Amino acid sequence: MKNLVQEFKDFALKGNLVEIAVGLVLALAFSVVVTSLVDDVIMQIVAAIFGQPDFSTLTIDVGDATIRYGAFLNSLIIFALIALALFLFVVKPYNALKARQESGEGDAPAPPEDITLLREIRDALRR
Repeated sequence: MKNLVQEFKDFALKGNLVEIAVGLVLALAFSVVVTSLVDDVIMQIVAAIFGQPDFSTLTIDVGDATIRYGAFLNSLIIFALIALALFLFVVKPYNALKARQESGEGDAPAPPEDITLLREIRDALRR
């Protein structure tokens, strides 16, 4: 029993599990921000262009059934806008940062050749 408790403790406190939990909590918090951006900003721009920010009132009556294609249209537009917002505000900056780090642009410049040579001489004299 003691071994089982220790194994569970090792599993639950592993670095990867904690990192995943933190990432999930941050993703949920970020989701609120992106949803607000889409609902409160971008959909209001859509409302200014098309006259209404909500298309859920658009329906087609077929016999006794009502097809609510406006609700589907809302969901489709919101999905596309959230994907666009994530692409522009998360993916593009992240890719640019990653490319800059891989190219070594953020690293300190190499010292001049004469300084490097003097350091090599100093290190040789110390031996």
